[in-house]
Amino acid sequence: MSGTEQRGAGGAGEVGAVGGERGVAGSLAHRVPDLGALELLLAVARLGSLGAAAREVGITQPAASSRVRSMERQLGVALVDRSPRGSRLTAAGALVTDWARRIVEAAAAFDAGAQALRDRRDSRLRVAASMTIAEYLLPGWLLALHARRPDTAVSLLAGNSAAVAERLLGGEADLGFVEGVSTPAGLDSAVIAHDRLLVVVAPAHAWARRRRSVAAGELASTPLILREQGSGTRQVLDAALGGLARPLIELSSTTAVKAAAVSGAGPAVLSELAVGEELASRRLVGVPVEGVRLGRELRAVWPTGHRPTGPARELLALTRG
Repeated sequence: MSGTEQRGAGGAGEVGAVGGERGVAGSLAHRVPDLGALELLLAVARLGSLGAAAREVGITQPAASSRVRSMERQLGVALVDRSPRGSRLTAAGALVTDWARRIVEAAAAFDAGAQALRDRRDSRLRVAASMTIAEYLLPGWLLALHARRPDTAVSLLAGNSAAVAERLLGGEADLGFVEGVSTPAGLDSAVIAHDRLLVVVAPAHAWARRRRSVAAGELASTPLILREQGSGTRQVLDAALGGLARPLIELSSTTAVKAAAVSGAGPAVLSELAVGEELASRRLVGVPVEGVRLGRELRAVWPTGHRPTGPARELLALTRG
């Protein structure tokens, strides 16, 4: 075999060895300098001084020297010649700098694209909320959010707690609020407030004049004006009475339930948040109940594993403020 052939064989063997080492090394992240190091190298090329480059990228000169040495070890070539008169690129350094410029430009384009996606995401917020929260709590939270993010368009989908869960799981909402006894399946949650249900009647109803509390059994046996199945209010009442609540009429909104109770149609079970004005004006009277737990937690909810981001995260923070 000739010397040329020997060198060629050796060269091929070396390439194979390097290729093998790279295969073991894994991803490019282990073999390519990070963006901060490449930006430093570009600054050295432009300014002709390691110290000036360090100041431009916001690090100390010793840290810049260490980063350059780390790059040189990683790539296996000398990149910068240092002298009292300044720093200049080696021939290999000039070539690496040309490649680095393209990488940094591509990274800048990537960052601009990601920012555009964030801006598009942050330009709207879709909220789904159960009726009581939508009517009595969300307006204040959304006004506070608007003060922080005036350019974010907010849409509110109000429905019962079951409908809120369906919208979130179907990708129709970014953040939801529910009132039930537990977190719906497929959702993560955070408790944002506490509430309790009250039994209320019109002033002319017999329960408005009685002095003793209504027992759980009597409440369960009395036909009541109720929210529909699937609402958080109904879930809490059914859980408290073991599913024995008797509907006189089922209505799909808190406002409708209140109106029916005010008209004297019968006793109703409503959130304390919803009847404050009616109790103060004596259009409704609260009825004490014993042997029934009617407290509940109000929750923010989102699909499992997808923690709220952007305006949804800010709204969630405002609910705890």
